[in-house]
Formats: sequence, structure tokens, C-alpha cells
Amino acid sequence: MDRFGMNVKFTAKAGQRDALVQILLGAATAMEAIPECEKYMISVSDSEPDTIWVNEIWNDAGAHKASLDQEATKASIQQAMPLIAGVEAFQIRPVGGKGL
Repeated sequence: MDRFGMNVKFTAKAGQRDALVQILLGAATAMEAIPECEKYMISVSDSEPDTIWVNEIWNDAGAHKASLDQEATKASIQQAMPLIAGVEAFQIRPVGGKGL
């Protein structure tokens, strides 16, 4: 079965990037308990001060979908929503390379 990935670009409300990063880092810690989550990386943009990228790699799309039903995930989403100005999500299919 093919791996499943997401690249998600979050735009934080002005002045809220660091608070949103902390929530996303908490979500990343929660993902450590899910063996099907191979990668959940948080990055910030040096050229766009309100932008945060989340890069996810999962064993399959079903594992990603199941993670969205977990209480920790729902709590993180609820915490983050007031800090978010916009979201762009891109589904990807990881095929290989270093770190995979």
C-alpha cells in the first residue's frame, strides 16, 4: 500500500505564530504514540512571518483519517482554530528519498 502524506500551510493571525507553533508541537508529541505516523514535522517560514508548515507522512490514508478522530487531535484543533487566519492543505504521495 502507498504511503500517504500531507503538506499543510497554516497562516497564523498576526502575532499568533509562536502560540500556534506550540500547539502544533504538542500535536507532534501526541503523534509519537501513533506508530502509523512516520513523520509529523513543524517548520516556520523565514520569508513569511505568519506561516507555519506541517509535513506529515503516514503508512496510509486510513491511518491519517483515524488520527483525526482521536481526542488529543480534536483538542489540538479546537485550541488552534482561534489562532488561524488560513489553511492550505496538499495531499502528497511520498515515493522515496532520504528520511523515508
